[in-house]
Amino acid sequence: MEPLLIYPDPAPPALAQALDLAGYPWKAIGSTDAADRSEPEDGWAGAIVCADIDADGSFALCRALRKRDLPFAPLLLLVAGSQLAELELREDLFDDFCLSPFQPKELEARIAHLFWRTGRGTRPELVEYGDLVLNLETYQAAINGKPLDLTYMEYELLKFLATHPGKVFTRETLLSRVWGYEYYGGARTVDVHIRRLRAKLGEEHANLISTVRSVGYRFGQSRWGL
Repeated sequence: MEPLLIYPDPAPPALAQALDLAGYPWKAIGSTDAADRSEPEDGWAGAIVCADIDADGSFALCRALRKRDLPFAPLLLLVAGSQLAELELREDLFDDFCLSPFQPKELEARIAHLFWRTGRGTRPELVEYGDLVLNLETYQAAINGKPLDLTYMEYELLKFLATHPGKVFTRETLLSRVWGYEYYGGARTVDVHIRRLRAKLGEEHANLISTVRSVGYRFGQSRWGL
């Protein structure tokens, strides 16, 4: 999909992180001219405009985008609670709004709804299990919206397990499916990576990966809840 236009430049760190973890490409711009110069060949996928940071500049940009010959959608406005009273007079300038500071899951839901409503953009390929989210396009993982600092093989192991919830895998199977048949490391390699994954998932979520005695490991619950 084409990138989202983000205003202002630089993008607020919390917004940048939320979009990266959700897998939405984006580009920050600082003016209407910059938006025109940087526009992709197929147009922007939409825009997220931070009116809570620069109200005058944000509404001026929204007006300019709305006056374009080509339809521009969706346009999501981030506003502070104190700005809510102003929005009734500016309804023609945006498609939806989100209160700032925002919750990442609410922001994702609003973007996805706007894309669905306007028929633009696509949702990144995600694996979700409870509070855990893996973005298969960006090789990122997060718990409750907080990114996990995983190595490549830790991510690959977690991805394999999370895409097969409830199934038990022996260490030998994990070695062949995750590391590959040409890998000659022993079963201890799996144990070490599992231990590191549990530590990075944190005490509250470490039990997502359970040990099945004398067999191997399982991610999540089996269909019998054991």
